[in-house]
Amino acid sequence: MKVWRSLHVCAKCEATYQTREPLSMIMDIWRSFRRLPVWVQLWVGLILVPVNVATVMFLSAPYGTLIAVLSLAGMVPNLLILMRERGFSKTMALPHLAFWPFLVLAIVWALVTAPMSDAARTFFIAVLVIDVISLAFDIPDAMKWLKGDRDIA
Repeated sequence: MKVWRSLHVCAKCEATYQTREPLSMIMDIWRSFRRLPVWVQLWVGLILVPVNVATVMFLSAPYGTLIAVLSLAGMVPNLLILMRERGFSKTMALPHLAFWPFLVLAIVWALVTAPMSDAARTFFIAVLVIDVISLAFDIPDAMKWLKGDRDIA
């Protein structure tokens, strides 16, 4: 893993030190994203992230707040992982596995027990299908991570 750093010299003591500037971090993350297979880039950028973020549009639906919280709880820690690792890695499967099984149960419970609009029902079914597919990818990634695969894409 190559980390792009900027070299600076302290004006007072002339000591040399390295910094991780925000722009270089963003560029490292972008380069890592672009190294992922194209189908993964499309899956993450056009389906997985937008659908899970869109759960906030259904807060007023039955169990909508719980579904949104669990959905975002599986994603937000990945922002910290991205910043810490400066790229995409199998570590990002762990927050999904920590929260999304409960999300799946909450959606199934909501669909079975609560009356809701057709729009909410259709959307929650879409979230359910998408996140179950994601979990199917996350389990092998987490197993690889547990076996020591810490590579950054």
